[in-house]
Amino acid sequence: MPSIKRFSLLVSCAAALAGASFDAAAAPVRDTPPPKLVLVMVIDGLPAEQLQRYRAQFAPDGGLRRLLEQGTQFTNAHQAHGVTVTAVGHSAVLSGAYPYHHGIIGNSWIDASGRLVYCTEDANYKYIGEETGEHDGTSPARLRVDTLGDQLRYASGNRSKVVAVSGKDRGAILLAGKTGTAYMFMDKTGDFASSTYYMQQHPAWAERFNQAKPQDRYYAKSWKPLLPAGAYVDDAPDPEPSLKSPNRFPFTFYSESGEPGADYYTRLKASPAIDELTLEFAQAAIEGEQLGGNASGATDLLGVSLSGHDYVNHAYGPESRMSHDHLQQLDRMLGKFFRYLDQRVGKDQVLVVLTADHGFANTAEFSRSRHIDARRIDQKPLVAGLEAELGKRFGIAGLVKHAYAPEVYLDYDAIERHKLPRREVEDAAARWLLGQPGIAEVFTRSQLEQGVAGKSRLALLMQRAWNRELSGDLVLVPTAYSSFGSGDSGATHGTPYAYDTQVPLVLMGRPWIRSGAAPQYAEVVDIAPTLAHLLRLRAPAGAEGRVLDEALK
Repeated sequence: MPSIKRFSLLVSCAAALAGASFDAAAAPVRDTPPPKLVLVMVIDGLPAEQLQRYRAQFAPDGGLRRLLEQGTQFTNAHQAHGVTVTAVGHSAVLSGAYPYHHGIIGNSWIDASGRLVYCTEDANYKYIGEETGEHDGTSPARLRVDTLGDQLRYASGNRSKVVAVSGKDRGAILLAGKTGTAYMFMDKTGDFASSTYYMQQHPAWAERFNQAKPQDRYYAKSWKPLLPAGAYVDDAPDPEPSLKSPNRFPFTFYSESGEPGADYYTRLKASPAIDELTLEFAQAAIEGEQLGGNASGATDLLGVSLSGHDYVNHAYGPESRMSHDHLQQLDRMLGKFFRYLDQRVGKDQVLVVLTADHGFANTAEFSRSRHIDARRIDQKPLVAGLEAELGKRFGIAGLVKHAYAPEVYLDYDAIERHKLPRREVEDAAARWLLGQPGIAEVFTRSQLEQGVAGKSRLALLMQRAWNRELSGDLVLVPTAYSSFGSGDSGATHGTPYAYDTQVPLVLMGRPWIRSGAAPQYAEVVDIAPTLAHLLRLRAPAGAEGRVLDEALK
């Protein structure tokens, strides 16, 4: 792909991408002492609408109910970029940056050499005490900006502690930033591990947690609905059982070997068990690292990414009673965790932020039952058709170099070698793709480099998602409720549509935060500038959000 470096062009593109996101006249900082602990929670794959749809069933002492009643909830908050996947969304939370700047353009992408790379893979580092695969996540090297946690440690002379925990490596690593410490769930053993990027061996408290094997207590037990059957009557009917999955309650945790093993630990992920374990490990980190009780008086930061909801939604869809029940289970778990923090750190000593990395589309089958033309778009025949069309149009084979949805990479060397007009090839490819079922928009490299993709919100979000050095040459947007994939079940996300971008954004902490609903438009990139304002810190370098002064006392 070409490397065009025109300063004036980059300046104009950056100005367009920023939108109306700077807030120079933020609310003044009050003299209220800072929190002892900042808790940043990401519920992976939680659509904002589910908080409203199910809130009446949250427990009186539930954590989600407490957040909604005691905190400020931004009811129109978005992950304001166009490729709404886990790594991209987590990168936005504490960097305050969009993908064109922070450099995490997907969970995986194809690099300049044609190799598929994973967002947090780094061959220089290994998991501690665990097998490390080629594409396993071990460091934040590909994250091109710093984070709020890095600024917190900078301002405190590294006295502040920053720890992040998740069921996914990318969920922990991208919250921990460059100078924090990440711990992630290991599929093969069920332990939580860090990598040699952070340390050479685990601290004693982490070793004790893993040696106790809390993950094995679920063996031969089942995930059953928490509420009476009548509570789920508005949910979609359970899908028919298949050979791969029973697709309905109860879900029993087991291993083919007859004892806890890798397949058993993998089954824990699409259930409340993975989140319960993550919160228990977070609690062990609080005690082991004395988070919120820093001897220097510095504020500490704990990032917790709860992965289970994403796995459940992928398997059954956000319309399912499995998704519904999982959120109710999370409400109870978070209530217990918040009560623990009240006792351990102190009531009104913790500032809490809750958000999500992306929302979710319904399953295509459910959408079609509601007369929506939702499609599953198989990338292979689509790309094969594009290659054939370009070969016919220009008389040259192989003009499509690679494809990894939603991006297509053209062979610009071949285009230049045959003296073809680059833009003519791009436009021909885009025109053909736009004529295919399920494709709503196609943006070309020339459009995105020049910042002329369009004036619609969809175009703005895709522009923000595109990185000149890393992204593909054609970026495809499916029609609403359609997705790339060749399966016949499950749900996904990844588009610029509202069901994927709109996420919860709630701040809670009585000394600093008001209670109530805020209807003003907000973005996840606003979290880092808001926390920087409250903690009297320099904002992260790539932050483009505003201070959410509607929430501040």
